[in-house]
Amino acid sequence: MNKVCAIVGVGPGNGLALVRRFAREGYRVAMLSRDIDRLTGWEQEIPGSHAYRFDATEGERAHAVFKQVREELGAVSVLLFNAGGGIFKSAEQVTLQEFEDSWRINCYGLLATVQAALGQLREHDQACLVITGASAALRGRAATAPFASAKAGQRSLAQSLARQLGPENIHVAYVVIDGVVDLPRTREAMPDKPDDFFLSPDAVADSVWFLTRQARSAWTFELDLRPFGETW
Repeated sequence: MNKVCAIVGVGPGNGLALVRRFAREGYRVAMLSRDIDRLTGWEQEIPGSHAYRFDATEGERAHAVFKQVREELGAVSVLLFNAGGGIFKSAEQVTLQEFEDSWRINCYGLLATVQAALGQLREHDQACLVITGASAALRGRAATAPFASAKAGQRSLAQSLARQLGPENIHVAYVVIDGVVDLPRTREAMPDKPDDFFLSPDAVADSVWFLTRQARSAWTFELDLRPFGETW
């Protein structure tokens, strides 16, 4: 069976962990992000992975990129939207351009990706779309006006997609990341924090993998992931 997973927004944290997890399970993995040089390096390291340059904010390119993936790897059955950006400012501080940029990657990028890939998902008896969200989608703090509003919009879009596509046997799930992901830059910024303060990208990838294996009679739409010490 030709299993194809496309991951939009592959960076050194959750994105790369997702690539490794699905490649290990025998998927051909299309890695999509703006940094093609970095992707090419990972392509050499991870058997079954394939690099494609794609900026989710450039929605007009989505159809061409997914057409290329279809031709080279086969029809995508698992689509993971991991692209996102955080601008942490109050409504007074944020510029209109920054506000639009936050919406563009989290909402517009998701919609453009789904429109481009949906035909391929429909080729399968069962398919899956998992979106990486954030706790900001559920609460707007004073200094998260652009990020929280964009993530809230993304969550609503995901819910709409789940209601539309569920009857077609396409499982849509939204993963709420609540905490600091374990990355070199976050470790450097928080050198005094213990290991269990951080979210492990590998553990996040395991949870996403679980979502893609669920039986239709007990699908999860929203899954919260946080370290035990996170205040919520």
